[in-house]
Amino acid sequence: MDPIFTPEQLAEIKAYHLPLYIRSAVSPAVYLGVLLLILGVLVRPFYRGAEACAAWLSQRLAFLRTAPVLRVVIQAMDRLWGEPGWGAAILFALFVDLFLELVYAPSNTYFGYVLEHRYGMSAYTPLRYALDELKGIAMEGVATSALVLGLYGLARRVKRWWLVLGIPSALLLLVASALDPYRSRVFFDQEPLEQGPLRERITALMASADIPFQDVLVEKTSVASKRLQAYFAGQGPTRTIVLNDVLIHELAPDELLAAVAHEAGHVHEPKWPGRIASSLALVALLFAIDRLLRSSATRGWFGTTRFADIRTLPLLWLLTFAIFFLSTPLSAAFSREREREADRYALRLTQDPGAFRRMLVKAARVNKMDPEPPRWVVLKGHSHPPIGERLAAVPPPAPGPQAPPAARDEP
Repeated sequence: MDPIFTPEQLAEIKAYHLPLYIRSAVSPAVYLGVLLLILGVLVRPFYRGAEACAAWLSQRLAFLRTAPVLRVVIQAMDRLWGEPGWGAAILFALFVDLFLELVYAPSNTYFGYVLEHRYGMSAYTPLRYALDELKGIAMEGVATSALVLGLYGLARRVKRWWLVLGIPSALLLLVASALDPYRSRVFFDQEPLEQGPLRERITALMASADIPFQDVLVEKTSVASKRLQAYFAGQGPTRTIVLNDVLIHELAPDELLAAVAHEAGHVHEPKWPGRIASSLALVALLFAIDRLLRSSATRGWFGTTRFADIRTLPLLWLLTFAIFFLSTPLSAAFSREREREADRYALRLTQDPGAFRRMLVKAARVNKMDPEPPRWVVLKGHSHPPIGERLAAVPPPAPGPQAPPAARDEP
């Protein structure tokens, strides 16, 4: 078996991953320190600034309360919040988000742009990178505002708010993956895979796997990244096979089918137990948040004066950080096992270990995968087994027919 990388390639990959491993080691402590700084020092000035800014905006934009459409929206927010102050609450949350973005901007720029360009992994122009970052920040701001109005507003008005919010949210979580095909279109253009032998072979493969799907789309990620990527998005009537244009360019048809077969393996995973567990965990998290909000109000933490005071928001970030930090190694271990089973499924479906091996090797080379990452990195949260382990699990191709032995002259 040929080695995955030449010594020069392996040295480059190790150099590329070293900063990533350092970040993985220190990032939990850094994030924890930033949250403690916010809680211990910045909550009060951020809140005072949010109140002052909200008062200024209320005076300058008072005409919006009588505008034909906006007045209905503002009245709905007033009713949801139950009292004046939802504007200051949203601004406080956005101030916290903006502070976190500013703190992490140098790190995000280095790892998302500088390092990727240094090792030939990125095709971003500075302008497109900045625009995509701004899109992400804007989407996060909208989500944070919705969280403030939904969670804190409901908590102020309903005694068992965590149950009222948790049950519909849990039900929504069960079907949220139906929206997956539309999320990535915020960042990348997609178009249907052209008619031809490749689409026909993918369709035949999915028929063999008994997987109905809506379409095969090509995602134009090459404007930003040089990585191979394939995934299934959505479920039921929205299920879509998404192949990025780098994958189409780099892989031969049989190798591309191997990649699609691997993703098809995830479709046949028993998803409902995980979805139900996630929904129950969401309700449990909301109940824990309720207890935390009540303790904060009783003890007056961070200057809080009542239950569901917005000044407790960074404390909720701290709670969720602790939960995800402790649970990620376990969830990642389950994810790695699912990836192993998807590999086995793909090999059974295609009956072509040679093509599957070539697909993994090309993916490892193009994506600069470390074949043997440090064990602590894998255990901390790798969602996939190391590529060296995955290749070792691929059976060798069946030997071809052997030529008959050459005739020998009798003495």
